[in-house]
Amino acid sequence: MRICSDRMRADGLSTAAVAAIMGDGIICGIAGINEEGKPVTPYINYLDSRTAADVARLKAENRSIWARETGNAEPNVMFPAMIARWFLAHTEFVKTGVKFIHNCPYILLHLAGLRGTEAFIDWGTLSGWGLGYKVAAKEWSPAQLQILGIDRTYLPRIVKPWEHIGRLCAADAAETGFPEGIPICAGAGDTMQSMLGSGVWKAGQAADVAGTCAMFCVAVPGIIPALSQRGSGFVFNAGTLADTYFYWGTVRTGGLALRWFKDAVCRQEANESYYRTLDELAQAYPPGCNGALFFPYLTGNSTSRPYVRGTFTGLTLEANQGALWRCVLEGIGYDYREIMAQCRQADIKINGVTVTEGGSRDALWNQIKADMLETTVYTLAEAGGAMPTNAVIAAYSAGHISDVRGPLQERIRLRHTFLPRENAVRLYKKQYERRCRLLTALNEGEKAARRYDESSY
Repeated sequence: MRICSDRMRADGLSTAAVAAIMGDGIICGIAGINEEGKPVTPYINYLDSRTAADVARLKAENRSIWARETGNAEPNVMFPAMIARWFLAHTEFVKTGVKFIHNCPYILLHLAGLRGTEAFIDWGTLSGWGLGYKVAAKEWSPAQLQILGIDRTYLPRIVKPWEHIGRLCAADAAETGFPEGIPICAGAGDTMQSMLGSGVWKAGQAADVAGTCAMFCVAVPGIIPALSQRGSGFVFNAGTLADTYFYWGTVRTGGLALRWFKDAVCRQEANESYYRTLDELAQAYPPGCNGALFFPYLTGNSTSRPYVRGTFTGLTLEANQGALWRCVLEGIGYDYREIMAQCRQADIKINGVTVTEGGSRDALWNQIKADMLETTVYTLAEAGGAMPTNAVIAAYSAGHISDVRGPLQERIRLRHTFLPRENAVRLYKKQYERRCRLLTALNEGEKAARRYDESSY
């Protein structure tokens, strides 16, 4: 914020013209704070798996209330509800802690000079808790909290994302270079804001957040029982705007597999332009790569095939880096197709997919996705992103605009459109069915091999 205020002054802009402060943060990560708002626990987010044993125990109870009230059928290691249980069982939070809080509200709370007891959470980020709340009513669930063993007094009050929770305090005004008294909004979840910034808020729209761990998000009108089932792999969240909801699934390695191939296999760590070289080499191979496949589970597969790891299969002497690269792109694409298949089986009609983040710059990969998903794929002239969306929400909170959808839609301009090609669609459909059979066989083979290895010691 100090950098921003200094830049504004250098450009001849008045910091007094700032009408509101807005932010966004990670939805699956919390810390515990005391009455002064200072942390009394570490900050733990979705990358940590220390709750795995507790999650397994709760899953075994097979409770229907989770799906009915939250849209999430079962506990997950990344859910803040599970992290809160870990804090209560393994830290001294209960001695001095008063609230659990996310990273964005933590910063906004301190900018406003509020105490820990005044902690808050917006209704979108609330759904990042995974369990413990009623997603449609946007309130904490007494019944779920009793099951979870979490005292309601430890949970922040629920507010609207654009609600003003305070004003910039004197101490932080001096620190940031902005004038004291600027209204501060409650903030929002990063995924929710990225969805809005990509123009995805109507049911049937979808976004592919093609980053390191790719997320495939589909806007829906509410909880869909067919997707809110144990083992589906989907997470259900509420959006920033009222009555907006979405499911999302992950391709765990996503962009990470692409970087692994360029850096570790091709030994081109310092050459970012080598992605273009690989695309050019891959163009020499047809869709389906003559039957060769790559299973992109370099960090494991958390679905029904837990024993499968990263694997190439079907290679011949003609295969070079281009063939392998096409296999990697298609291997990730098949995971997208699996997510899309679940959505279609649930009668969700998807009207195109908007691709964002780094993966959106790869035309070959975008065409592969259009062919595999059998739908139109779009990229944007400007990345949607949470930051410009935050500015629109701040303007709405200050009364400068009467609706957020119009301004958001105005700034969305398409860069490229990729249409599914009939021949490639047919080929990928047949190849996908073959891939599923191979994955099942490989999983069973690996499972048997592990049992043999264990019995050999």
